[in-house]
Amino acid sequence: MPKPIQLALWTVLLALTALPSSAADSAILRNGFSIRHERREIIGSITRLYIDGDRSSFVDIPTAEIDHFESIPDTPTPRTEPERAAAAMSHPFDLTQAVKDASGTYQLDPDLVTSVIRAESGFNVRAVSPKGAQGLMQLMPQTASQLGVRNAFDPEANVEAGTRYLRELLERYNFDLVKALAAYNAGPQRIDQYNGVPPYYETRAYVARIVRDFNKKKLAAKSATAPATRKPPAPKHVAQN
Repeated sequence: MPKPIQLALWTVLLALTALPSSAADSAILRNGFSIRHERREIIGSITRLYIDGDRSSFVDIPTAEIDHFESIPDTPTPRTEPERAAAAMSHPFDLTQAVKDASGTYQLDPDLVTSVIRAESGFNVRAVSPKGAQGLMQLMPQTASQLGVRNAFDPEANVEAGTRYLRELLERYNFDLVKALAAYNAGPQRIDQYNGVPPYYETRAYVARIVRDFNKKKLAAKSATAPATRKPPAPKHVAQN
C-alpha cells in the first residue's frame, strides 16, 4: 500500500486585472473550440473565465492559447441550414456546455470534470499520449470502443464518454475519488492489484494534480461568495489513500 498523500489547501492573494464584460462572451481558443463565460480576469499568464456570474465556477486558460473573444448576442438570430452548417464548421464545440451537459447527465461536479480534462490533455482536442490515449479526456482506443465512441477526437463525444467512465469508476470504488482518479490513469486492474493507489509516481502525481486543481476552484468559489467581514476558514487537508 502506498503511503497516504496529503494536500494542503491554501489561499494565495493575487493581484487581479479585471476585463469586464457586460454580456456573455465566448473565448475562441487556438485549438479550435470556444468557452462561453460571463466574466474574465487576467492572473499572471492565465486568463480565468468565470462560467457563472457569481464566480462559483471557472476555467483557467493560458492567455497565449486564446486567439480572441467574441460577444454572444442575447437573442440568437434564426439561421438557415447552410448558415448553421457554416457556424458549426467555424466553431464546432463549446467546452463549457459540453462539460455542463455531461456533468448533469452523470451527476458529477463540472469543476471536477474540468480538472480531469486539464490534467489529461491541457484542453487539447487533438492530444495523443505516448501510450495512444486520445482527445480531451485521453481515452484509450479500447476504452473508447467500449464506451461507444467511434472518433475519440470528436470533443463532445470524448467529454461525454470520459465523464461517463469517471462516473462508472466512482461507483465501482464506492465514490472514493482518489481510487477512481487513480483507476482512470492506471486502469482498474492496477487498483485491484494493489488494493488502492498503485505505487507509480505518474499515477500519484496525476491524482495529486487533479485534487489540487479541484480544491483550488472550490476555495476560490467559497472566497468569492463569503461575506467580506468574515475571516476565511483555516486551511483543511485532503488525504489521499
